[in-house]
Amino acid sequence: MKKLNLLELFAGVGGLSLGFEQTGRFNVVGGLELDKAIAESFGKNHKSAKVFAGDICKLDIKAVADSLNTTVDIIVGGPPCQGFSTRGKCLGKEDMRNFLFKEFFRYTKYFNPRYFVIENVAAILGTADGFFLKLILQEAEKQGYKVRYGVLDSRYFGVPQTRRRAVFIGAKDKYVELPKMDTNTKQVSVWDAISDLAYLESGEGDFISEYRNAAQSDYQKELRKNSKKLYNHVATKHSDVAIYRLSLIPPEKGKEFLPKEHLTKSTFGGTWGRLEKGKPSPTIVTRFDTPSNGRNNHPFLNRSITPREAARIQSFPDEFVFYGNKSSIIKQIGNAVPPRLANAIAQEIIKAEDE
Repeated sequence: MKKLNLLELFAGVGGLSLGFEQTGRFNVVGGLELDKAIAESFGKNHKSAKVFAGDICKLDIKAVADSLNTTVDIIVGGPPCQGFSTRGKCLGKEDMRNFLFKEFFRYTKYFNPRYFVIENVAAILGTADGFFLKLILQEAEKQGYKVRYGVLDSRYFGVPQTRRRAVFIGAKDKYVELPKMDTNTKQVSVWDAISDLAYLESGEGDFISEYRNAAQSDYQKELRKNSKKLYNHVATKHSDVAIYRLSLIPPEKGKEFLPKEHLTKSTFGGTWGRLEKGKPSPTIVTRFDTPSNGRNNHPFLNRSITPREAARIQSFPDEFVFYGNKSSIIKQIGNAVPPRLANAIAQEIIKAEDE
């Protein structure tokens, strides 16, 4: 059966396209990413794709099309969401980043794919009294797409993480439904995801290492199956004071155990928190290496989670390697769409395609 050619915009490291690729029904032909280092990481993990590094507003769309030299059946992407984010200032119409979805529709207009998928923070649906939601739906309709949209939570799709994202699925001449969230499904926990990974202390670990322990859950077996080595399992070297503060916090607990003089100012409610072993993680963000920046510390070790632990919580397989310096790798993982969530969306498009 012919595969559908997929182009990813605002690609990041390519978690969205990876989830589609894993179905076996999509061929990732290209990815556009502003950050050159992240684009390089995308290319190393999507070897059949053409990679375009640069500002989407300045890239020559005809040059992109000529380089791809093929039809594009589906365009996917998540325009940068800081302006919509509840963690940001919610500037709405005043934040120019919120208009980058127009570039997305410039590409759908040019390539005329049968399908598109837009992924973004849940707040996009309500920002500025639904102003952006209306614009997206109007632009899609103008181009002949029928659209379903809503908020999906990754923990209901086999991802060991609570991550609520707005998803739009557009299709020519038909509606493609969003995947159903079964709230009764047994959720994958943090410990299901990371319990087999070596118990590193602050500053320990190497870019490439051996597996020290056998897989301890079906989830771990699935994510390990194509990888003989372990990559990116490197613990950040924390300051002595950070390690001391973490040592005061019991397993799976948080800042309530810190003396007042050790509490630090932060806009994030879960500062100095440890992950709870038996639950999905809170949303992985781009500063998960910082102990004071949310509930992203190991359940009992005195350190934040490693990039590989974060990647496991995001549902990336171990064969997917993150390249670049530390800050780039953390950004790649924290900003990514969980591949398992993307896979569930892809399955709905496959159903529509096979009708």
